[in-house]
Amino acid sequence: MNPLRRILATTDLSAPARHAAERAALVSAETAAQLDLLHVANLAPLERLRQLMGSSQAELENRVLDAARSKLVDLAGQIHQRFGVVANPRVVAGALLAELARESDALAAGLLVCGAKGESVIRHFVLGTTALRVLSTTRCPVLVVKQPPHEPYRRLLVPVDFSPSSLRAIRHARSIAPGAEVVLLHAFDVPFEGKLRYASVDDEVIHHYRIVAKQEATQKLQALRDLAGLPALGTRLLVLHGDPTFRIIEQEQECDCDLIVVGKHGESVLEELLLGSVTKHVLAESQGDVLVSV
Repeated sequence: MNPLRRILATTDLSAPARHAAERAALVSAETAAQLDLLHVANLAPLERLRQLMGSSQAELENRVLDAARSKLVDLAGQIHQRFGVVANPRVVAGALLAELARESDALAAGLLVCGAKGESVIRHFVLGTTALRVLSTTRCPVLVVKQPPHEPYRRLLVPVDFSPSSLRAIRHARSIAPGAEVVLLHAFDVPFEGKLRYASVDDEVIHHYRIVAKQEATQKLQALRDLAGLPALGTRLLVLHGDPTFRIIEQEQECDCDLIVVGKHGESVLEELLLGSVTKHVLAESQGDVLVSV
């Protein structure tokens, strides 16, 4: 498992975004990774304000950047006082996703952390595909923080489809929460079950196919656990029949998981397209935090 070396937490300086910075600090404290706090100031709307105030464009931009820098320095100080972590504040001007991609590449960040509300990556995730393109470029997992952090992650839910991205997702999960219990979940359907029912195939025959499919998936899940180096006693394996989007949200609550780890890539082009919708569903419907592994 490659250790996590650098974390980049983005904040719009709102109260919800503070939760993301604090979670990033908790992960930094647990993994000894360096922490950078980034605020991207959007200066595009300032022209009208400049006209009202009678200030020059450069003067007004400097005021905005100086105010943001002061707030970010204060946040870094609070983080150091509470978590004992030294955070490096960074303020840049520009479009959020473009600057985030540029900064994460320049810093070689191993993890991006953002809040689930406000001017954040999550808004772009849910409303469009821009963030997915940025993540493909940076190749950096994103941790979306929804809850105020009180302790390190205790239990991780990792849905897997046995594609190469499944192993990456497990390793990313372990890199940010090395001490957490892992729940591996695979949701399956019987191939062509709908057509079998349409052809009036007996329910007993379909049930038999389900049993066989579950046995095969369980063996694959055990092999994946061993390949990832997860301990048998500290890892729970779940193989459930049904729609992945429903099962993921269901098991988040059933297993009392405080972090869901979802991969971006599927086994095929079709699954990759579907997984995009699964990821959006999990981001929108989960109660806890979500790590998007890329």
